[in-house]
Amino acid sequence: MDIRDFETVIDEAIRRLPAWVHEALDNIEILVVDSPAEVVEGTDDLLGLYTGTPLTERDSNHVGQLPDVIYIFRLPHLALALPERELREEIAKTTLHEIAHYFGLDDKHLDEIGWG
Repeated sequence: MDIRDFETVIDEAIRRLPAWVHEALDNIEILVVDSPAEVVEGTDDLLGLYTGTPLTERDSNHVGQLPDVIYIFRLPHLALALPERELREEIAKTTLHEIAHYFGLDDKHLDEIGWG
């Protein structure tokens, strides 16, 4: 899957989110990067990464901050060697997982609800 198709899967997953999620997504960028090594040292197996301050931890001093960033890593997804339909589902799941971190949900809770 080339980068354009990969980004389309992410865009489709985001478009399916309810309106209240779209309204709450503020000052955040979602970027596709080939490898986690381009962002964080020492790991090659991440599918996605949220960097920033979750909404639940923000206060009035957060105004004027640089955007939070969600990275979705393309090559680790492709390395899963999933059939295309399952790959698309995994990309969407990763995107939603990282958006959940933006809303303050931690990995433990995401594991409990099946989004780990």
